[in-house]
Amino acid sequence: MNRLLSAIGLPLIGALVAVGSAAAQSNGAKTDGTETAAPGGDRMSITFQLENDLFADTDRHYTNGVRASWISEDQSTVPHWLKKGLGKIYKLSPLENGAIDTRYGFALGQSMFTPEDITRSGLIADDRPYAGWLYLGLTLHAATDTKVGGSDFKILDTMELDLGIVGPQAYGEDAQTFVHKVIDSPRPQGWDNQLKNEPGIVLQLERKWRPQAATYGGLEVDAIPHWGISLGNVLTATNTGATLRFGQNLKRDFGPPHIRPALSGPATFDVSDGFAWYFFAGVDGRLVGRNIFLDGNTFADSHSVDKKTAVGDLQFGLAVLAGPFRFSYSQVRRTKEFDGQNQTDRFGAVSVTVKF
Repeated sequence: MNRLLSAIGLPLIGALVAVGSAAAQSNGAKTDGTETAAPGGDRMSITFQLENDLFADTDRHYTNGVRASWISEDQSTVPHWLKKGLGKIYKLSPLENGAIDTRYGFALGQSMFTPEDITRSGLIADDRPYAGWLYLGLTLHAATDTKVGGSDFKILDTMELDLGIVGPQAYGEDAQTFVHKVIDSPRPQGWDNQLKNEPGIVLQLERKWRPQAATYGGLEVDAIPHWGISLGNVLTATNTGATLRFGQNLKRDFGPPHIRPALSGPATFDVSDGFAWYFFAGVDGRLVGRNIFLDGNTFADSHSVDKKTAVGDLQFGLAVLAGPFRFSYSQVRRTKEFDGQNQTDRFGAVSVTVKF
């Protein structure tokens, strides 16, 4: 596992550090925008995420996701083209609400999907296709305060534009073969049947509402509802759900991050001197109009299966925050995604965030 993280995770983190440093240097002067500092002070952040079915002792379907992301400390460290481009899209979206704290960022990620039996070299017509997805994400995170029914809420909007490639040029075969060699698992034999190369684009919007936490016996409890929409040739879907948390100092974040389309949370959080921790359980339901990893290529003939329109995720886990560090681990169970699928899927998710 250490070799896996070094081989895949460190290059992604290094690339994000370089992008973040370049962004900061290209925009050294403060802007005159209306944004205010986040509680605990403005700091940029780097997040590394790893999702893998190895954590759930399975090896099928959504088998691996890795992602590294950088989020700006404030608008002064953001390239003008990124701020202007995403800002215009956000203002046209149903989310725009005059946020008082807006951050921007970049992400690099790769996801892999396989059928259940990876030892067969031929096409498995009744199981999902082999597919890889390699992408660059441009992100916007906007927070504001509001009242709902007389109660105080904090709203967090997340918008992400993903641009990437599906197919052999996503290097899913290379990554999975390398990882299986490292951990001494059976080598995947069927990648010759993967989806063909296709440029991919997805625009994702999400809103979360965080209420003031209630206190019971020294522990805080809150419930964070959310809704979202994804539009693109890779994924078109709408989702809604909620996350229940109990622990201490819950106001420091909105829940741990996950790689979409899993039940998600933002990579940013508030920095303070206090220690925070919480257990969480969440549900997310999706109505799926298109999923390229099940429907197959958009513009070419390829392997495909009949997807299910309604899909749900159930997750539970633990998050710990200490100063500029956050760590989270969760288990995710996903309902069947296509006709003929034998059983539900499970995978584990780890995330580490550092603010500096």
